[in-house]
Amino acid sequence: MEIFKRGRVIFIILLIAIIVGLIAFAIYKMPKKETNLTKITVVLDWTPNTNHTGLFVAKEKGYFEEQGLDVEFVQPPEDGATSLVASGKAEFGIDFQDNLAPAYVNDIPVTAIATILQHNTSGIISLKSSNITSPKNLENKTYAPAWNVDEEEAIIKHCMELDGGDPSKLNVIPDYIIDILSALQTNVDSVWVYYGWEGIATKVNNLDTNFFYFKDIDPTLDFYTPVIVGNNDFMKNNPEITKKFLAACKEGYEYSAQNPDEAADILMKQDPSISPELAKESQEWISKQYIDSGTNWGYIDASRWNNFYKWLYDNGIIDKEIQGGFTNEYLQ
Repeated sequence: MEIFKRGRVIFIILLIAIIVGLIAFAIYKMPKKETNLTKITVVLDWTPNTNHTGLFVAKEKGYFEEQGLDVEFVQPPEDGATSLVASGKAEFGIDFQDNLAPAYVNDIPVTAIATILQHNTSGIISLKSSNITSPKNLENKTYAPAWNVDEEEAIIKHCMELDGGDPSKLNVIPDYIIDILSALQTNVDSVWVYYGWEGIATKVNNLDTNFFYFKDIDPTLDFYTPVIVGNNDFMKNNPEITKKFLAACKEGYEYSAQNPDEAADILMKQDPSISPELAKESQEWISKQYIDSGTNWGYIDASRWNNFYKWLYDNGIIDKEIQGGFTNEYLQ
């Protein structure tokens, strides 16, 4: 009996040793996590917000690392993200199609390679007490510039004309504003905002507002905002890295679209000063804007892209016709 017990103990010990050995072998044969990651710098267009959530999710979830990339996010310089990308100090950046027009006129070496949102979510917001429900109602009202660029005022006046208004009756304040919430409650009647962030901000701050989209006034104004741009030389020399970068971005934005609450939490890790209510409500709203039904994330429609630049040229806002400036070739 004693011999039998001893044999059983030895058998159990051998069995455990075999199992441990098999587990160790399996771990050894598992694909090794990439250690020689390619460093990539992405310059944002502004402070962290829900336009960027998919990027932060891709980093948090390890999607960039799975593609062999070590991605760092940096804030833009005063002259914008595109200047840093063009200089080669960042491989990729975030910008807007309208902002890119002067860059393309001056042959700046960057190309838009994906759109973050499928439609232009910008328009004019005002307090309901101002009674601005359409562009025509901007007559005899004050407007505070967001950027003080030529295309900004041209777009607003174009919308007024289409709506039967007189653009000469719009009172444009000389200085652009930073704090939209405060401006609307002082001497400013109307402001250009991107609804997914600033529009939602007015809601969570209990401001009763009216809002209309530019794209609803003229479909030509359904330009792409924001977009991811890349340095031309880098992408030409590293097409596979560019594809891997966008593959991780795509995964991040798709995850954000399906999991807005968790995505908002990841965004707030990037900037703890963001109001949780704003982060949650904005993410819930904008998650529906990342992908159109029947369209892959990031895809840029050539006719919409080109029609907007043609409109800028035809209206004398730019003095050179822009051909291209975007590509879908790196999207998978």
